[in-house]
Amino acid sequence: MKEVLAVIRMNKINQTKRALLDAGITSVTVKDVLGRGKGMVDISLLEGAEKGYEEAIAQLGSTQRLIPKRMLSIVLPDALVSTVVKTIISTNKTGKSGDGKIFVMPVMDSVRIRTGENGNTVLDEA
Repeated sequence: MKEVLAVIRMNKINQTKRALLDAGITSVTVKDVLGRGKGMVDISLLEGAEKGYEEAIAQLGSTQRLIPKRMLSIVLPDALVSTVVKTIISTNKTGKSGDGKIFVMPVMDSVRIRTGENGNTVLDEA
């Protein structure tokens, strides 16, 4: 069992959810986050925010140094990891800085609260 954690552009979330659903992945947790990679924030966004342009302010977030992103968390059987990673890459790759990152981590167990079932039986089995 693995967790795929992906940080993607905000404007790609609907396409990504649709692509994952088409690939048979129905369970996903999504969260709004702020962050940045190793690249510096676009100075034109900072200048636009200083002038009061709402679009620039929204892109910078409240700290004016971090970029709004979406973070997806998907826990799935090992056999589906490659499918999910390929789907996220194909949907989010623009070739420009800021496309995002994907992290794959081991998960020791999962438990369905309602029934007490555990292991892979509680996960998507596309």
